[in-house]
Amino acid sequence: MKKFTMLFACLLMLGIQVANAQQRVITGTITSTDDAMGLPGVSVSVKGTTVGTITNVDGKYSLEVGADAQALVFSFVGMTTKEVVLGTTNVIDVVMEPDVIGVDEVVVTALGISREKKSLGYSVQEIGGDEVNNVKSDNFVNSLSGKVSGVHVKNNTVMGGSTNVVIRGSSSLTQSNQALFVVDGIPISNSITNSSAQSYGGQGYDYGNVASDINSNDIESVTVLKGAAATALYGSRAANGVILITTKKG
Repeated sequence: MKKFTMLFACLLMLGIQVANAQQRVITGTITSTDDAMGLPGVSVSVKGTTVGTITNVDGKYSLEVGADAQALVFSFVGMTTKEVVLGTTNVIDVVMEPDVIGVDEVVVTALGISREKKSLGYSVQEIGGDEVNNVKSDNFVNSLSGKVSGVHVKNNTVMGGSTNVVIRGSSSLTQSNQALFVVDGIPISNSITNSSAQSYGGQGYDYGNVASDINSNDIESVTVLKGAAATALYGSRAANGVILITTKKG
């Protein structure tokens, strides 16, 4: 019995040593390219698993990985995620770069003023001229459908007919809910002037509204201004929002 106990203990110790041999500890420091200082709170994980840790206040980390681990993934808010393949070294230091995509995006706001999008206190959405030219239409406004959040475009059903553009829903029961169009700083009313007989198909023809005269090939960008703060500089005419159009220059 004593010999059996000794043999069992030896096998147990051997198993523990083999298990430890299959594990290794990876350590390192995560710094930023901005100031070369350690980044606290960086997520460090083994790719494809839930095994991970975060860096301490000095940007240092320590992570035990298995023998089958292939790479480590380093992620942090505002930084570009990095993936490092595990080699033979147990010390991996990483320098992370700021993720500047879209952070310094410049948009054209009211009265043609260019502002950084991150500095605005109201909702502004911009689409390029190419996006409204992907599918040709007799009225370029139809191309805005589904491309801008909060903008409802009711397409016309006849060639050259009127197109309704309502931003963030209707605000009036008796007055026009059409958005104001501004082309290179010039306000253009997009109100529908059809008579009741034309609207209900009784007689006459829908000759369209002013926005249908805009050539989509001349558009460089379209900016949608939403809410009172964004449209205040255009006065009461912009109470329903503004579709700001910037045309191409020679």
